Amino acid sequence: MNTETAPHARASTAPRWLVLAAFAAVYLVWGSTYFGIAIAVRTLPPHIMAGIRFIIAGGIMFLFLRWRGVPLPKLIHWRSALIVGILLLGLGNGSVSWAETMVPTGLASLMIAAVPLWMVLMDWARPGGIRPKGGEFTGIALGLVGIALLVGPAALGLDRPLNYVGVAIMLLASVAWSLGSIYSRHAAIPDNPLMLTAMEMLLGGIFLMGMALPLGEYQNFSFAQVSTESWLALLYLMLFGSLVGFSAYVFLLQVSTPAKVSTYAYVNPVVAVLLGWALLGEEITPLTLLASAVIVAGVAIITYFNTRPQPQAFASQTSEKGAPRV
Repeated sequence: MNTETAPHARASTAPRWLVLAAFAAVYLVWGSTYFGIAIAVRTLPPHIMAGIRFIIAGGIMFLFLRWRGVPLPKLIHWRSALIVGILLLGLGNGSVSWAETMVPTGLASLMIAAVPLWMVLMDWARPGGIRPKGGEFTGIALGLVGIALLVGPAALGLDRPLNYVGVAIMLLASVAWSLGSIYSRHAAIPDNPLMLTAMEMLLGGIFLMGMALPLGEYQNFSFAQVSTESWLALLYLMLFGSLVGFSAYVFLLQVSTPAKVSTYAYVNPVVAVLLGWALLGEEITPLTLLASAVIVAGVAIITYFNTRPQPQAFASQTSEKGAPRV
């Protein structure tokens, strides 16, 4: 296959079971990483923690793929991975961790839940983009309402002054993540999407470690102060949040629509709430159940209205190129 074929040209060739498994991984695994991150940053600075997580995970995946005979990426592929890695992991993931030291978690969750809206609008605004259907906006609006109900006014920080710097950083994070996601669908990438994942994690991790320097995270920091619980949480984040979850997300960006893929932003908080109830004994109220139902309805509507066929040019490319190697 031509290594510079547009990645979304391969959408219809992915086995349905593999797409469903990838969605399940992004929904469930990333929903569980809320706990892992909270534990890891107790004794690890956020950007250092994220940098270690992605550099090790990306390095392991890169070496494994090379051992399996996957060719070295071209220079143009490294350029794409650098841009996406900085947008998704550096400015996206890293900024969320930073902003949550300034704004309530509930407000952060609501702003993260706006990612589907940004992704749909950016996919529409790009040259040759597809105009979203009205049902997509209905589903997005329902998802945002559901998240607001789920976290509640107190968690949104509406009962106290907002930290506008933190809000601005969260806005940067959601826009950067959305832009990186859209760019990755149309950038030149290697034949093997997992190689792209490894490259993005490596470069994004290096960028995160660099961000920690001007933020003063290296000052007075020692690995001796890191607790066993934080190390175990970091291990979980590397194995499941990065190697499994991020790989599934990058794969879905190549084989599905932005609106469908971005529904993880609605589902993850629901999974986190359910895990809190099951593992930590946290209470689930009738309002929680109502919010979860509204979120699920929003996801269902987005999925329903995203059954439109691929553009003819992409469809013809797909029939000629065959199934992607994953």
